[in-house]
Amino acid sequence: MSAAGQAGILAGKVALVTGAGKGIGRACALALANAGARVIAVARTAEDLTSLEQAAPGQVESWVEDVRGDALPNRIKALKQLDILVNNAGTNKLQYVLDVDDETLDLLIALNIRAAFKVAQAAGTVMAAQETGGSIVNISSQMGHVGGPRRTVYAMTKHAIEGMTKAMAIDLAPHKVRVNAVAPTVVVTPMTAPFFNDPAYMEAAMASIPLKEVLQPEDVAGAVLYLASPAARLVTGTSLRVDGGATAV
Repeated sequence: MSAAGQAGILAGKVALVTGAGKGIGRACALALANAGARVIAVARTAEDLTSLEQAAPGQVESWVEDVRGDALPNRIKALKQLDILVNNAGTNKLQYVLDVDDETLDLLIALNIRAAFKVAQAAGTVMAAQETGGSIVNISSQMGHVGGPRRTVYAMTKHAIEGMTKAMAIDLAPHKVRVNAVAPTVVVTPMTAPFFNDPAYMEAAMASIPLKEVLQPEDVAGAVLYLASPAARLVTGTSLRVDGGATAV
């Protein structure tokens, strides 16, 4: 679902997006704002959030927070209204499985699993209490469905997100809170841009994607917008793969 032509579809809704400063998170925040939602954008860098506010005047409230720890979940629980969560913050560090160190293991588990769970739990608490339902969208990865070289820990964390999505969807269904995931292949972002400048990487990436298209943050945002919208009112516990067919091979 493109944000174009969707103006007003989320009017009156409040959305919270983590990792909103750059890449996928920024694209999701803008798509939701363009659809009429008031967006609470969470990132660690104030400058990125200022830029986002300027791109969507009057639609974005900035929270400078680290998603790890209890400060952000506690702040979320204090909200009077929350209709949409885009649980996007995460990271990756490529390491061969026998070389994985404790620093990498602890970082990816803390950010990709523990923080993601605590944020979703806090959002679910607000949504369940307000009795008007809600939509939680966890940003997963194609690595939540397959494996890859030097990605053991990352794949482990994203498989965890897929399982969390399914189980949380069942628990929150009585409250009309829908929980889904979006699982993209590698996306062109400031973090991944150097890879796409490598001809060998591009050749390998294109060989693995049947549609032969490089994924942009806006492609992921379109899927998020659909899952957050009334068009997906009976969609819960699923994972929408935005991967150009990579996991179909």
